[in-house]
Amino acid sequence: MYLTDLTKPQIDELLAQWGQPRFRSGQVFEWLNKGVRPQDMSNLPRALREKLMEIPYGGAVIERKLISPKDGTKKYLFLLEDGNLVEGVLMHYSYGNTACISTQVGCKMGCSFCASTLEGCVRNLRPGEMLSFIKLMEQDEPAPEGKNRSVTNIVLMGSGEPLDNYDNVVTFLHRVTSIEELNISPRNISLSTCGLVPKIYSFIDDAPHVTLSISLHAHSDQVRKTMMPIANVYPMEDLLTAAKTYAQKTGRRVVFEYALVSGVNDSHEDAIALSRRLRGIICHVNLIPLNSVKERSLMGATRAHAQEFADWLKQEHISATVRREMGADIDGACGQLRRRVLHEMQQS
Repeated sequence: MYLTDLTKPQIDELLAQWGQPRFRSGQVFEWLNKGVRPQDMSNLPRALREKLMEIPYGGAVIERKLISPKDGTKKYLFLLEDGNLVEGVLMHYSYGNTACISTQVGCKMGCSFCASTLEGCVRNLRPGEMLSFIKLMEQDEPAPEGKNRSVTNIVLMGSGEPLDNYDNVVTFLHRVTSIEELNISPRNISLSTCGLVPKIYSFIDDAPHVTLSISLHAHSDQVRKTMMPIANVYPMEDLLTAAKTYAQKTGRRVVFEYALVSGVNDSHEDAIALSRRLRGIICHVNLIPLNSVKERSLMGATRAHAQEFADWLKQEHISATVRREMGADIDGACGQLRRRVLHEMQQS
């Protein structure tokens, strides 16, 4: 049992077993909802604080923080209680602040353009750990005056495959959207998956209807298999059918992420073929000029070419934009900062 994983009913039950008055559970829940540890819960009796401190907290602390001088993006390295490290990013937009968080320590999906998979997957993250990342970011950057919170949007797009940590992620989503907890609208949350088709169908019924983002990165199985091992398990036709079903049943537009790799998937012919595959699906294409990862040999297309690719898709009546570049100067891509720090620790 970890304190950060406890819901309000579970806290009620625990403190009732300890013979505490009911109002105490409300106080404990309020503190935990702010990311405060038991020793700092100032309105609780000392004996209760000490009893709570006997239970593992199960959160994280900020081990390292980098701030981009270009756009103010903050890259966090969170230290978990078992010594593992995971990343998070806080990005500033005109409509609010978006927290990008991880769902696993590392990743086992093996996508060729991603640094987070180079060390494999160590373990899944628990709901309380994922919640703690949001709360730590909000402590580090308090809400503007007159606002309830500083984090307004969440993307599950850091290290790990969210649908590979299915139960914990679904629990996290229910808690982060709960009016009792962070109360963030599902419309302000995106989940990115490489395409675990059966889990996409389950996700329709099990979780709040967030924006589903699918890492596509190709218009054919032949090309996709060279970049994403998961394509050997779930053919693109099955994946696109699942995406279309998600859009139809939830009423939410599916976002297809498409990392442009020079000479691999970025030609005019590729754009035409992609538009034909996506026709009939309520969707948007998010084009990503690939961040360079020194351990990989793939080269990203320029932003100018990415905009040209977007224009080709629009000519075929496919909605498309080029993702705004954020944090590239501070190891902004998934897994880069964690991997660099792990290597530093090994060499010290």
